[in-house]
Amino acid sequence: MGDKPLKRGRAWIEIDLDAMAFNLADIRSALPGDCDIMAVVKANAYGHGLKKVAERMVKEGIRTFAVATIAEGIKLRKYVTDADILVMGYTHPEDARLLSINKLIQLIVDKTHAEALNDAGYDIRVHIAIDTGMHRLGIEPSDYTEIESIYNLSNLRVEGIATHLASPDSLTESDTVFTNTQTDMFSALIRKLTDNGYNVGKLHTQSSYGIYNYPEQRCDYVRPGIMIYGIQSQNDKTRIKAGLRPVLSLRAVIAQVRWIKAGESVSYGRMFTADKPIKLATVSIGYADGIPRQMSGNGGNGIVNGCKVPIIGRICMDMIMLDVTDVENVKAGDIATLIGRDGGEEIRCEDVAEAAGTITNDILSGLGDRLPRISV
Repeated sequence: MGDKPLKRGRAWIEIDLDAMAFNLADIRSALPGDCDIMAVVKANAYGHGLKKVAERMVKEGIRTFAVATIAEGIKLRKYVTDADILVMGYTHPEDARLLSINKLIQLIVDKTHAEALNDAGYDIRVHIAIDTGMHRLGIEPSDYTEIESIYNLSNLRVEGIATHLASPDSLTESDTVFTNTQTDMFSALIRKLTDNGYNVGKLHTQSSYGIYNYPEQRCDYVRPGIMIYGIQSQNDKTRIKAGLRPVLSLRAVIAQVRWIKAGESVSYGRMFTADKPIKLATVSIGYADGIPRQMSGNGGNGIVNGCKVPIIGRICMDMIMLDVTDVENVKAGDIATLIGRDGGEEIRCEDVAEAAGTITNDILSGLGDRLPRISV
């Protein structure tokens, strides 16, 4: 007996890094030869565990990364010493020194942001965010003089320009027109800057869906996030079929198996009442681990001994209940799968997101820190 709990504990995440390598190769196959990957590893690599993911990405030839915050960038720098790291979210000018000493690239959100970072007095590498219709961060192309002024700030080195597409996942006519309008606006701005003698540096517009829905868009980088990890944000179709393999599985230990009688209820609020005798398995995982509470009663499932079974009753902070009436030989200590494969059955992260009324990005980024990540 050791002094620490079992590594896998009561519930855990399994990470298949070979599957991730396969996905990177699939993404590369969809790119023109002069385009490279800027791998998005924000939110703990979409819940997959930053350190091992980043180190494997480097082995697979990734040399450029993107994160959301300066804290994520500083952490990533410990694992990838030579790569370029773009901070895509706002960084306060008081942290300008940290951008410089950690050799991070900052995405400039507007002229005021640029001037404040410049006034801090540190040499900082930057990309400029252009707002072509997302209306989140960035400078609108019509504010050309503001964009141009950033090139003249002495402490900022402009090395690239980016925009973000609002609806690249949608294939409807109106969203396709909107996306093409965004890219046309971006291209027109780049031509104007180039004609006026500016070195625009590296260009990037496409996230995961842009790669597979708009392959004709040619830039220096693409910014895949969710699809690196083998899933889509939801059950979408793409113009180019993505041959992806899920990287993450989520499993937990069954703590107890019991029978309840017809007319007895399960969990908080008595939202489920049995209409017949039911064999109930209580599983050691809950919404504090990232199982969405809003999935209660909405079609969520687990897999036990190769059989798909429903989640019943209200999802608790640390436990869920499964109806295992039709599963033979279930006992405490058996494993339930909440995302992933077991035997001939599979629960995809997209299925969990659909039952919870959200997207997979939300599910993955909500997976709790008390879940150990184990490479398989």
